[in-house]
Amino acid sequence: MPASTPETAANLPDLVTPAAAGAAAQYSRWLAVAALLGLILLCLAWELWLAPLRPGGSWLVLKALPLCLPLAGLLKHRMYTYRWLSLLVWLYFVEGVVRAWGDAAPSRWCALAEVALCLLLFAACVLHIRGRQRAVAPASKPVAAAS
Repeated sequence: MPASTPETAANLPDLVTPAAAGAAAQYSRWLAVAALLGLILLCLAWELWLAPLRPGGSWLVLKALPLCLPLAGLLKHRMYTYRWLSLLVWLYFVEGVVRAWGDAAPSRWCALAEVALCLLLFAACVLHIRGRQRAVAPASKPVAAAS
């Protein structure tokens, strides 16, 4: 594989680190990591201790496993991870809304916390993606089409 030149790296949004993209991208990165960790911990605590469906925990604790996959990508600045995580988080949002509507009080509060964390994670992912794309936009100039 040939060595990456500065021109090549500037044209690929995945290679622009949050440090090069600015303070907003760094802030949104840490916000996304914090929201994802909070969502993982909430899923574990919810199904094991706070409001399990059965005493001793339930199999719904396994819903935290898919959330562990994107954590490495967020920590390694992978733009693709932010993109697909912003779609994955809507599954957890829907689960939170459904369970907030239909579950009893202890589980309802956990579901509302899940909804809030999902919205925070989505907003952080979108802000991070936009910040990194803006950092690339001035470097790549569109070529005028020949008529």
